[in-house]
Amino acid sequence: MKIKILLTLAAMAFALQAAAQIYDTNGDYVQTFAGYGEQGYLNGQGLLTKFSNPSQIVADTSSNLYVWDSGNYLIRKITPGGAVSTLAGGGTDIEGPGTNVSFSLYDTIGAMAMDHSNTIWLVAYNDSYPGVTYLLNIQTNGLVSIENGGNGLTNLSTSSGICFDSADNLYFSGNNSIWRYCPASGLSQPFAGNGSSGYVDGSGTVFPEFSDPTSLACDEANNIYVWDSGNDVIRRIDPSQNVSTYAGSKGNQNDADGTGTNATFNSIFQMCCDNSGNLYVVCGLGYYYFEGSSGVCIRKIDAQTNTVTMAGSFSQSGYADGPGNVALFDGADGVCMSGGVIYVADEDNQRIRDITFNPQPQVVGGANLSIGTYPGIRITGVIGRTYQIQSSSDLNNWTTEAIILLTSSPYLWIDQNPIAGNKYYQAVLLP
Repeated sequence: MKIKILLTLAAMAFALQAAAQIYDTNGDYVQTFAGYGEQGYLNGQGLLTKFSNPSQIVADTSSNLYVWDSGNYLIRKITPGGAVSTLAGGGTDIEGPGTNVSFSLYDTIGAMAMDHSNTIWLVAYNDSYPGVTYLLNIQTNGLVSIENGGNGLTNLSTSSGICFDSADNLYFSGNNSIWRYCPASGLSQPFAGNGSSGYVDGSGTVFPEFSDPTSLACDEANNIYVWDSGNDVIRRIDPSQNVSTYAGSKGNQNDADGTGTNATFNSIFQMCCDNSGNLYVVCGLGYYYFEGSSGVCIRKIDAQTNTVTMAGSFSQSGYADGPGNVALFDGADGVCMSGGVIYVADEDNQRIRDITFNPQPQVVGGANLSIGTYPGIRITGVIGRTYQIQSSSDLNNWTTEAIILLTSSPYLWIDQNPIAGNKYYQAVLLP
């Protein structure tokens, strides 16, 4: 009997935590941007297209989207107007012009990122060469290359996340550390973490410890965000290599919204940042919690570490467009921000979804709304001389408003007090 009571209490505690979902108040709305919802391959316009398990998504500076269409082994391009085409994949070569290349030659395509010159980067694993993980880059013309001939990136793995800072240094996770790679020099070096599996905040490559870090994102201030999957927390590395816990609670795998370490995360698949310091993550609960079904949601963590849900559910999967608390995703993995819109690669729904913001207007009235009239007086006079500004309501009694030194001519002086009714002004040149 005692054991049954303990199990019941544990189940209740989980249910309470799973219900701790706080939805964003910015009027977030989810709709389908591209994809018919039927698995397949079809280019075209918007909803009249087909994808096969789209799992990663990035955007360029012109708001074009690029999708890793994993079931088709293709990179698909979507214009801001929703036109879908194939950029790379479908050929037989390991490198070369886009559609001449075969991504199916690689056993696994993992993380995807876009640098500031609009070059796409992919982590690709090839078990035949032997067990090697490559960095692939795809130029704007679709040319696919293996970065640095596959050399110098020995700590890269199939679970590595990648991102770029403002100087186009590439960061990747691997071997319980975060590494920095310079494409210009081909040099890779440790950036944070000592390689031991653990959970220690600190600075540089001596003290900090990570446990299976995966997804990465970089903000406008060059802070690197790390999904430290073995510790169930998001860590932040500042440009001085200081590692701190940004959000999440070690060992707590129940999703809950909140602030800082009061928020909890079960799993995170991809992350991105906007230019206001907000971090967006695609996350969900592990399948073992719900015996075959899991919730998937898009969550936002602001610069004050407040975590809220933008759209989706902690406990339900499915397909539904609509307001954030109504919308559902199924197996969503990828997320990116472009032009103020969040785009989601909704893998099991075979669709690209978008989340737009629609703040509700609020009327300001009563004591909070007023109109003031502020007169401006222009004086053409002698630069370097002092003038007295006087005002009157009847042209008989004059009050000094200001004494000014003319630094230019004409000189504009603004009365800082709003006026009502008649008010007259004159300027007097002082001795």
